[in-house]
Amino acid sequence: MGNAERVVTLLGDSLTAGYGLKSAESLPRQLAARLASETPLVRVIGAGVFGDTTGDGLQRLDRDVPAQTDFCVVALGANDMMQLVPTDHVRDNLLSIIDKLHRRSIPILLCGMRAPPWFGAYAWAFDAVYPEVARAASVPLMPFLMEGVALQPAYVLPDRIHPNAAGVGKMADTLAPHVRSALAALRTP
Repeated sequence: MGNAERVVTLLGDSLTAGYGLKSAESLPRQLAARLASETPLVRVIGAGVFGDTTGDGLQRLDRDVPAQTDFCVVALGANDMMQLVPTDHVRDNLLSIIDKLHRRSIPILLCGMRAPPWFGAYAWAFDAVYPEVARAASVPLMPFLMEGVALQPAYVLPDRIHPNAAGVGKMADTLAPHVRSALAALRTP
């Protein structure tokens, strides 16, 4: 393959779409900038839709994950959590998303979400979904997309939920090594 461009698609929600931010501050753009320094010829496609649940992502996957995608980052579930969608539905939707991508021969990184502790028993059940899905589907897991960002006033917008530009930068810093190593694995026969 040599110098062929690699396409990374971020299938997500407002966290990947850049809610309340300029386009240049969004996760696809900040991730692309971080990858460009060490991994040339990578194009990052943002397929994040505000308000999407795992069910919404499953429904639009074939339309929004282009055929030329070499690697897909699946970052869905925050809205399921906010709506208290039953965790078995979240699990089934994520497994179906992964299955559809596998049938298209697209490798995946699953990005976990975590519920705040005040969600009680739902938080425990929800937080267990991502490691369980990653094990069941044999896909790599980044445990929490918003690690070090969620609930940190310096990294979130005034709504106290969505990351600000600095928060997205921190997310991109954490995500970039996962994507870089996945792309490196694609290059080896």
